[in-house]
Amino acid sequence: MIITFATLIFAFLFLFKGVQKNTFFIFYTLMMIGAAFYCENYLGWRVRLFGKNAFMLFLLFHFPLINLITFLAYGRDKSCAKRGEWRIPEAQMHTLELLGGTIGALAGQKLFHHKNKKKSYMATFWAATLLQLGILYYIIKAFGFLG
Repeated sequence: MIITFATLIFAFLFLFKGVQKNTFFIFYTLMMIGAAFYCENYLGWRVRLFGKNAFMLFLLFHFPLINLITFLAYGRDKSCAKRGEWRIPEAQMHTLELLGGTIGALAGQKLFHHKNKKKSYMATFWAATLLQLGILYYIIKAFGFLG
């Protein structure tokens, strides 16, 4: 059931242009489905599809992985910028941030000194962060975690 949940969510996300050719998102997707497969088949974690427990288990793996992938994307983009190679499109970077990679993006901006001085990028970054916080608040409220 966890694998089905993860696969359905990622299939839905591929409808968005920012993730269609994003190799970092594809790598993230494979890692999430692999984690779900491991939990379901080797740890015996069984949850009801689209239930509260399935969602919480999804988030348990989602946030660390999406932040790691976003951090790696920042590092790769900075490396490509230094060498004058083809860069990661900003739309793909913002998509990773919006999917929950804000902490990884902030860490990448600080460690690699990347994208933190470009005003238009940072304005979109903070708008995506506020939108993400709004979505997170709605999800928490909908599942009744706030009471």
